[in-house]
Order: sequence, then structure tokens, then C-alpha cells
Amino acid sequence: MTLFHFFNCAILTFGPHAVYYSATPLSEYDTLGTSVKAAVVYLATALVKLVCLATFLQVSETEVFDPYQEALKAMIGFIDVAGLYYALAQLTHRNISQNHKFQAVGLGWAFADSVLHRLAPLWVGARGLEFTWDYVLQGLEANANLVFTISLAALGSLMWLRKNKPKSLIPIIYTCAVIIATMPSITSYLKRVNGWHFPKIVGFELATSLVMAFISCQLFILCQRPSL
Repeated sequence: MTLFHFFNCAILTFGPHAVYYSATPLSEYDTLGTSVKAAVVYLATALVKLVCLATFLQVSETEVFDPYQEALKAMIGFIDVAGLYYALAQLTHRNISQNHKFQAVGLGWAFADSVLHRLAPLWVGARGLEFTWDYVLQGLEANANLVFTISLAALGSLMWLRKNKPKSLIPIIYTCAVIIATMPSITSYLKRVNGWHFPKIVGFELATSLVMAFISCQLFILCQRPSL
């Protein structure tokens, strides 16, 4: 029963990444190398973030929301945006389109994040004797993170690679990117100030990720239309 629960949670956590790769044109254009490069960049970015968090943030023994600490954490979180910029604009990729590039980068980035932050807790906890919904919710949270990451990669692609985008859409693109980049601070606020529990946080993340994915998709379509 414990191994069955572990495998179910593992499939829920990591399966959507494989499904996304195989069900989209990414597999046809052999973009696996791009995803692997993005995963390596993510690991380097995570190391830099870890050093910054350990250096500048104070360890709090309470669950009280500290605006200064959360603002500092949000600023450090923008290191992810810098890492995505490097993965999208600076790394050399095979001759793939902009559409496939941001998806491959976002997929590799999200998979590396799930492995780094969820594999060990899943291996240790999901094999316990008692059933718990926490690891099912963790898998759903990984799915929301996958959608958030691909949406942020799409917005980053528009910001840094698309030169002839409509000027009226630029503020919307940047606003959406900031919302996604600061999502950890937003959920921390909801948890510590509003008292939201983990299931409600995950539900919020899933709903918000779908909204941001829809907006990012529409922005990408609008930016691809020829200027009149």
C-alpha cells in the first residue's frame, strides 16, 4: 500500500512533464537537449538563490508575516527570471522556433524544480504507514508550478526575443510576469496573514495558473500577428 501510494504521488508529480513533452510537438522536434540545458541553468540558479537566502534572510521561529523579509525574498526570487533570461536568450539551441523554445525551456525548468524540491520529501513521506493527502496536494502543486513556469517562459520570450510586439501589450506582459515571479510571496501572505491551509493554497495556485496560462497564450497569439 505504501509503495502504491508513493508511485501514485510520483506519477502525479512528475508524469505531467513527460505527458506534455510527448503530447506536444516538442518530441517531434527533438527539443530534449534544450530542456536539459534549462534544467542545468535552473540548478545553478537555485544554488545562487540558496546562498542569497542564507546570507540575507533571518531565520524566523514564528509564522508571522514579515513584510520586509517577504519583500527581500521576492527580490531574491527574481533571480529565477534572470536564469530564465539566460536559458532563453543566451544559451545556444538547435534550430527550433521561438514557440518551441520557450516551451522546452519552461518544461526543463519546471521538471528540475520538482525533482529538487519534491522528490526527497515524496520518497521519505509517501512511503509512510499512514495515508496522507499532503503528497497528493504536493503533486497538484507541481502541476500548477509547471503551468506557471511555461507561462513565465512564454512571457519572457515575448519580453526578450520578440522585437515587434505591440506597445499597448508591453505593460500587460510585464505585469503578468511580475505576478508569476512573486507568486511564492503571494501564497506566503495568504498562508500567514489570511490563515489559508495547504489545500486552499493549492487550489488557489491551480486556478491562478490556469488564468495566467490563458492570458499568456492570448498575449503570445496577439504578438505573433503582423502589425498593420
